[in-house]
Amino acid sequence: MPLDTLDRRLLALLQTNARTSATDLARQLGIARSTVLARQARLEREGVIVGYTVRLAQDDGAGTGVQAYVGISTAPKAAAVVTQRLAALPELRQLCSVSGEFDYLALLHAASPARLDGLLDEIGAIDGVVRTTTSVVLARRIDRT
Repeated sequence: MPLDTLDRRLLALLQTNARTSATDLARQLGIARSTVLARQARLEREGVIVGYTVRLAQDDGAGTGVQAYVGISTAPKAAAVVTQRLAALPELRQLCSVSGEFDYLALLHAASPARLDGLLDEIGAIDGVVRTTTSVVLARRIDRT
């Protein structure tokens, strides 16, 4: 079933804070609490919402870490080995296969710039990794993850 504007607005609010009460969601959306509950239940039943999670604090400006996106190009037939080695890195938050210039896009969260530098060296040393390009996150403008 396609999502309407109200579904999308509800999902955006839940992505911001999944613990927001149905009463507060209803107030923000300008609808009845029962409508919020019914729509949320339908979205769960249809598999649009597949779960709720806890987001851990990232860098709050107090020096608690650094995030970076790393584009990774691999040699032909090296995908399985590279993926397996990357999965072993606890600082890896997300790995996506992508179209375009790179084969993969990795999101890393390191405790410090020095640790990020070490991670990039480790990734570059993986057999099958041909090239990496890194973009360090300076600020999150919108975060619905």
